[in-house]
Amino acid sequence: MTEDARAGVSRLQEPSLRGRLYPVSLTLAVVLVDQVTKALVVARVDPYTIGAELFGGFVRIIHARNPAIAFSLGHGLPEPLRGILFTVLPLLVVAAVSVYYWRSSDLTAGQRWLLAGVLGGGVGNIVDRVIRTEGVVDFIDVEFFGILGFDRWPTFNVADASVVVCGLAFVLAVFRQERRRQR
Repeated sequence: MTEDARAGVSRLQEPSLRGRLYPVSLTLAVVLVDQVTKALVVARVDPYTIGAELFGGFVRIIHARNPAIAFSLGHGLPEPLRGILFTVLPLLVVAAVSVYYWRSSDLTAGQRWLLAGVLGGGVGNIVDRVIRTEGVVDFIDVEFFGILGFDRWPTFNVADASVVVCGLAFVLAVFRQERRRQR
């Protein structure tokens, strides 16, 4: 029995092409759901108005536009710079994550699915930046009860949620994998 086997550490095998392609279905699904939900909001909710309140107002559907990045960072930058910066920077990040996804043999199947979710969210927002000149459509508004000084969390969309949830889960999975390797 090898040392790795005795330590309970499984060696990662080079994933097959199929093992690399299946998670891409999540990328495509996130982009599709993101764009469909944004199109519905644009078609049915007037800009900067509440279209629906769910769970006693805990969640609201609001048609908002974000010409900047997360939490409206960079909102005050000049328009030409903002347009270039907030399109090119996300493209570079998506390209880097894609290269890592396809070239890395150290990723578990679960980590590949999580990166696919991050990529789907990134692509969804890039599509918005290219086709919607007023900014990315944000529409999910959640009560936050004054935590961190927010009565409501900044409005977001499906792509944002996918990037944040899958990104955090990916970081946790990597830490967990590293902890197992060290044992």
